[in-house]
Amino acid sequence: MLKKPIDARQLDIEEKVIDIRRVTKVVKGGRNFRFAALVVVGDRNGHVGIGTGKAMEVPEAIRKAVEDAKKNLITVPIVGTTVPHRIQGRYGAGNVLIMPAKEGTGVIAGGPVRDVLELAGLKDVRSKSLGTNNARNVVNATMQGLASLRKIEDVATLRGKKVEDLLG
Repeated sequence: MLKKPIDARQLDIEEKVIDIRRVTKVVKGGRNFRFAALVVVGDRNGHVGIGTGKAMEVPEAIRKAVEDAKKNLITVPIVGTTVPHRIQGRYGAGNVLIMPAKEGTGVIAGGPVRDVLELAGLKDVRSKSLGTNNARNVVNATMQGLASLRKIEDVATLRGKKVEDLLG
């Protein structure tokens, strides 16, 4: 099933820097320093993306990361103010459990996961980060989980059944 690419220029995108690292390359003449940035972008209305960028200066690394994130936008299915069902995202040693929550609960998540969920537009959701606390792996696991979410209407269409048949 081919997905249409999302045009970031038509969305009101916000960006949030998750991680900036100074990376070092040791050469014969000494050390070369560069900066690596991890950025999350989203419109708080069901679209979110992550990107990385590397450059000699921090602002340039962030700019490259934002460009990359806009190319990697995904659509997150939102039911009311939460996710349609419980899902676990995995990436490397990072495991993130994302669970629906009742209206008024708020975003219960830590660190980088919270930023991704808020920029995706989820207002009531619970999450638990398992495994590593490495920001890159946790963010990638969150994105993988959000990309795996499906609304019940979509599942019914894929299976060629009615929603009532799936619910029992």
